[in-house]
Amino acid sequence: MLKGKTIVLGVTGSIAAYKMANVASMLVKRGCEVHVVMTKNATNFINPIAFESLTNTKCLVETFDRNFQFHVAHVSLTDKADAMLIAPASANIIGKIANGIADDMLSTTVMACNKPVIISPAMNTKMYNNPILQDNLDKLRRFGYEIVEPANGHLACGTSGAGKMPSEEVLVAHLERVIAKEKDLKGKKVLVTAGPTIEAIDPVRYISNHSSGKMGYAIAKMAMLRGADVTLVTGKTAIEPPMFVDVVPIVSAQDMYDAVISRSDEQDIIIKSAAVADYTPANVSDQKVKKKDGDMAIELVRTKDILKTLGENKKEGQFLCGFSMETQNMLENSRTKIAKKNLDMIVANNLKTAGAGFGTDTNVITIITKDSEQAFDLMSKAQAADCILDAICKQKRGSHLSVD
Repeated sequence: MLKGKTIVLGVTGSIAAYKMANVASMLVKRGCEVHVVMTKNATNFINPIAFESLTNTKCLVETFDRNFQFHVAHVSLTDKADAMLIAPASANIIGKIANGIADDMLSTTVMACNKPVIISPAMNTKMYNNPILQDNLDKLRRFGYEIVEPANGHLACGTSGAGKMPSEEVLVAHLERVIAKEKDLKGKKVLVTAGPTIEAIDPVRYISNHSSGKMGYAIAKMAMLRGADVTLVTGKTAIEPPMFVDVVPIVSAQDMYDAVISRSDEQDIIIKSAAVADYTPANVSDQKVKKKDGDMAIELVRTKDILKTLGENKKEGQFLCGFSMETQNMLENSRTKIAKKNLDMIVANNLKTAGAGFGTDTNVITIITKDSEQAFDLMSKAQAADCILDAICKQKRGSHLSVD
């Protein structure tokens, strides 16, 4: 998602500076052009040669470098950059930026940068909690800089508390959120459901399904990257939910019904990709049901139809997208659901198609609206999520999908 992007990394004098070598490597592996600007104090913790070896670009430290090609380096870097990440950001550099001081290569580069700037403070807890430092961070937020909240943990000074630089993965995730995708969903509220529901039989046994939640999680992540305010209502899964989304964990179909319906009125788009149980045990035993000779029958009752309820109460301008997993008559069954449940769109896939269905990292989908359908070849679930969101955006703009 960051392929072809140009990132400027600013590194200051902190023990956490060594971690930025891994950040630089991660970005290069994602196809980024990476340029590193260091303060002189940062070179006491990590040698500029390390960054030059990883990025294949010159690491800048001195403002007036006579051995560098002729141009105004701090300006030319920001001209080509898509974003700038300053990590670890010391109290010193934070104070300089907040108060307009530009007296070294890094601070002058930031001053000339009119692209998104992300700042990740890293320092002793007492320094971080100092009201002067906090006032400077508040000032930077007002100016539009994004501040990454430091982690809590054991610090190099031997104490524990706030001030630890977050993991390299978290820093890259912040960059992805800012520049990976066009923000065509900015200002929109999107609710996504994902994963299975669990219907208890007794304290030991339950009825569920094979849903991994991967498709719903991919949709939630892509919607977030495209600028949406995302709520993810999810059953239990074995995967980590995407960052920067509001995660609402649920267990049963009734839990999901309550979570979705209570939040539905404020949503612009609702995408129901969860595999919700159609039936639940009529009676749940407080004790483990003991086995007996002969067969056992469990009485099941119908669960509440979340999508139908949403369709019956859909507010003006709200977009409803359902999912349909079939093993036969996929198109016919999906079209019936659109009409019956008052949907704007349904995403259908056939469980018998190779690469589609539960547990895989790929999917084969057909996007169906009231008057069109479009079939897609095998693709990753992240790509499928983008296709789904593209189709929703087109529909909301009044366009229609063409038929393949």
